[in-house]
Amino acid sequence: MSIKQFNGNYQAQEDRILFRFNTAEDAEYRFWFTRRITLFILAASTHLIEKQLEKQHQKITAKALSNFEQATVKEKADFSVQYEQASQFPLGTDPVLISDVKCSVLTVDHVNVLSLDLLMPNRANINLKLASSTLRTMTLLLEKLAAQAQWNGTPHFGDTTQPTQANPLPSPSSEDGVEQNLHITQSLQGDKKKLH
Repeated sequence: MSIKQFNGNYQAQEDRILFRFNTAEDAEYRFWFTRRITLFILAASTHLIEKQLEKQHQKITAKALSNFEQATVKEKADFSVQYEQASQFPLGTDPVLISDVKCSVLTVDHVNVLSLDLLMPNRANINLKLASSTLRTMTLLLEKLAAQAQWNGTPHFGDTTQPTQANPLPSPSSEDGVEQNLHITQSLQGDKKKLH
């Protein structure tokens, strides 16, 4: 699975994030992220990235490098590209509620990746193996949405006070929140290997 775009929409009435992504294989996956799930992904991914950097650098240097890398991703992030809905929905068109998340770091083809298991209520899960730049792009989107939701405890990767642009795509409840599209094709160019 090669992820092409992330998309998110905070649904105020549900107090959840509708998180979806499409792939180069023209598939789309839709999930509900609760506050607990979102904040866990943000905290765990930040922690794991810093721990990986600490294997080669002192703790203070690793933290500085992590912040610099996140600032670089933020600078390159493109929120202006319209999200492209896919034609295939392997899990169905209705979003699936994520009940738990497991994170770990793996090495795939000599590249460190974050293995993210999204656990569903029916005990099934979907596993995403995300290269560092892709993971940072995803966390940037989740951070923006968590700030919009005013969920306390959000780790900050930068300035989230700037206004965000609404996506012109219609959604079932677009008045509930501002939709965020994050096109990551450019940031994946350096991580062109497919991660399964």
